[in-house]
Amino acid sequence: MIITRRLVAGAFAALATLAAGAPPALAADEAAEKAPKVELVLDVSGSMNARDIDGQSRMDAAKQAFGEVIDATPEVVQLGIRTLGSEYPGEDKVIGCKDSKQLYPVGQVDRTTAKASVANLKPTGWTPIGYALRAADKDLGNDGGTRRIVLITDGEDSCGKPDPCDVARELAAKGTHLTVDTLGLAHDDKTRRQLSCIAEATGGTYTSVQHTDQLSGRIKQLVKRTADPVEAPPKAVQGATDQCTNAPVLGAGIFTDREKFAEHRWYRVKVNPGQELRAAVSVSADRAVNPDYGVRLRAVSDKGQELVRGSDAGSGRTDVLSSGLRYPVAEQDKKSDGSQPDPKTVCLEVANSFSAPDSVKREPGLPVELAVDLVKAPDNASDVAAFGLGRGWVLLAALGGVGLLAGLIWGWLARWRVAVWRAN
Repeated sequence: MIITRRLVAGAFAALATLAAGAPPALAADEAAEKAPKVELVLDVSGSMNARDIDGQSRMDAAKQAFGEVIDATPEVVQLGIRTLGSEYPGEDKVIGCKDSKQLYPVGQVDRTTAKASVANLKPTGWTPIGYALRAADKDLGNDGGTRRIVLITDGEDSCGKPDPCDVARELAAKGTHLTVDTLGLAHDDKTRRQLSCIAEATGGTYTSVQHTDQLSGRIKQLVKRTADPVEAPPKAVQGATDQCTNAPVLGAGIFTDREKFAEHRWYRVKVNPGQELRAAVSVSADRAVNPDYGVRLRAVSDKGQELVRGSDAGSGRTDVLSSGLRYPVAEQDKKSDGSQPDPKTVCLEVANSFSAPDSVKREPGLPVELAVDLVKAPDNASDVAAFGLGRGWVLLAALGGVGLLAGLIWGWLARWRVAVWRAN
């Protein structure tokens, strides 16, 4: 009887799954592919022997924290562990700077096996952070799910090539929504600057750690954050660099791109009559830039007429520069055949005036985030662009009319004053 009931229950479960539109095996495979993935990258270089975290070595503090994190990892998260500097104790830099090993493959967590993989680690070699980040990116794969690297280290990269900041920008430019969070067990300025640079390039965070509970608590927090669903992750696009007619068509959403120094990028948006286009752009200075720079966002018609613009400028050190605009399209009557009027094509141009010393790398370009929204236009739009004052010929006509009227009034007053003077 029990077996019969289980079979009946299983049949109903299978039918429910099929009714949802996917076979059970396919649904399971698809869920596994989209599962959030995290890889913990642990520094096992010689300096991890230092005993300055709650009276124990940095290595022992990291092992303790890893045990607590593995126990607390949500079931939906696929976890992996990679080390750097754990295998080669020698002085050969070429070998030492390729010393990175995946201890536990990214997948469903077997807590006993995962904890055993780090139990016997001993501080050994070099600190090839850039090399390890590239390897961790490959470990995570790219199936469209959430991807996160958590780097735990007590010092800056000791290899120099590849530069960890350049690697972080390179990974961010791939548009696979990878976030790198960094935790520093040492507190010198060089380490802080490098780890901050890595995190900022990918939208991650940097944390300076001084206690074991702080280390485990922060890693748990980051792993849990990976498990939380992201409602609308940014979509990677590539804007046209020559003209609007070749630009990608965007709907409402958040989009990411890369733009070289002093480059212009074009995007198209279809705006229906009665809608208002709202757009905002941010360009991040993720490397050293020269002072005096600006960002401009323009809305242009498909015939090349400027509709409205927004801009921002600055001088000195900045992390991000942003600008935005609004452009409403008036309601229109239906066509003679009763169909709806055609949408209006609005071209968005993103331009920047950043520059940098010759020593600064140009590739990949600066991170660009473009937010587009389409909302109902106001009944009585108060925006300047809604009245056409952002269009050159209308503005010229308005100024000409005002000038003519002012000239007539001034001439009449002058003649009246002369007449009064003669009379007296």
